Amino acid sequence: MNFSELFRQSHQLCRFSPDGKFLASVVDYRLVVRDVETLQIQQLFSCQDAIQYIEWSPDSLFILCGMFKRGIVQVWSIENPDWYCKVDEGSAGLCAVRWAPDGRHILTTADFHLRITVWSLVNKSVSYIRYPKQCEKGLDFSEKGKYMALAERRDCKDYVSIFSCDTWSLVRHFETETDDLGGLQWSPDGRVLCVWDSCLTYQLLLYSVDGRCLGKYSAYQFALGIKCVTWSPSSQFLAIGSFDEKVGSVLSFRLSLRLLNLCGFIVCFTGTVGLVVRRPPRDREVVGSNPGRVIPKTLKLAI
Repeated sequence: MNFSELFRQSHQLCRFSPDGKFLASVVDYRLVVRDVETLQIQQLFSCQDAIQYIEWSPDSLFILCGMFKRGIVQVWSIENPDWYCKVDEGSAGLCAVRWAPDGRHILTTADFHLRITVWSLVNKSVSYIRYPKQCEKGLDFSEKGKYMALAERRDCKDYVSIFSCDTWSLVRHFETETDDLGGLQWSPDGRVLCVWDSCLTYQLLLYSVDGRCLGKYSAYQFALGIKCVTWSPSSQFLAIGSFDEKVGSVLSFRLSLRLLNLCGFIVCFTGTVGLVVRRPPRDREVVGSNPGRVIPKTLKLAI
């Protein structure tokens, strides 16, 4: 194994491009782009202030730099170093920024989640989206980037708005049956939207693109809620992890059945029908009256 020389970096901001050809790193206000194979500097860009966040576009042609203290974002082109773009949120401030799936639009979130602004790099158009909810995962794109689902909070109620990523127009707007929406996530096929409640309420709901509620699930009441949700690649199954780290459930939303109830295990989907359930490393655990029996670390199931 060979090791390269050490390179300076700031705030642990190092990102590989999605195509694996470039490595971007930050040194204060400078953005350094290196070739992965030779580690030679390909581009060197200087921003207006210290860089706090970087992100590659999905096609690896652009890279953005977020400077939240100044409320600005600068975008650089890898193929054309002379081209650049500057986004300024002004007095609204800036707390988050990300790429849209097409790599030609940027989404910025104002301070206190007052609004989300969509900036186009193609025609310089600007679109505003109001009432975004501040939660752990309140925005998600469908797999092929056709739709964007956004959690909203209006009049002390939770709503979901679905936008078309082609025109950024509103496709559907509906109220959810949650007390305090904690997150949402599209299925891999983009046909179902999963919505779950906050950590205080164990409730999961499934909605279609047109806003119809396809199903509900609640493991118990008066206990901590859902911590994480993962779809299977086939979009047929849903793995749910709880905040108390005691219960993991695998659901088939088509059959509305709970298939597994697993304690302290990590659930991973492999392929389209494979399921691997792994227990985190611990000391030997005694089960029942047999002191020699140890809980298996890995279970492989066919679903």
